[in-house]
Amino acid sequence: MKLAASLLAAILCLAASAWAQEQAFTNRPTELKDKGAAEARTLATLPADTAVKVIARAGAWTQVQANNQTGFVRAFHLRFPVVVEKGSSSGLSSITNIFGGGNRSTQATVATTGIRGLSPEQLKAASPDEAALAKAQSYRADKPAAERFAREGKLTAVKVDEGGSK
Repeated sequence: MKLAASLLAAILCLAASAWAQEQAFTNRPTELKDKGAAEARTLATLPADTAVKVIARAGAWTQVQANNQTGFVRAFHLRFPVVVEKGSSSGLSSITNIFGGGNRSTQATVATTGIRGLSPEQLKAASPDEAALAKAQSYRADKPAAERFAREGKLTAVKVDEGGSK
């Protein structure tokens, strides 16, 4: 009995370490950045279908290891293979498969991404970037400027039914 318990503990430890660092693949050519930001330095360009090891997730960016380099890629540029259990939704079915029982599994590729929003604490602690706000407001156009732009571009007005088509 002690051997079975030790074997089960070892299997669970191995499974936990495997889950900690997920395997993923790029779903398009993407840049490996030194930081999780669009303006960060590009370390390499990863072709589509490049295997990466996920180290950490940070909002819209995922820290990965690929081709002996560690960096960040956009979360939307990754897909994760998953195992789909046929005929069972039980969480124990994976464990019974290890010991020869349970249902058969098939490999599937799913491209899903969740991006975490800001917590209430982060919103309360946020401080506006006055320079960025001023820059965004500088792009604003008033109605006469917009009409002048449309005339110069020879654009014509089109009436759109706001109620939708019937």
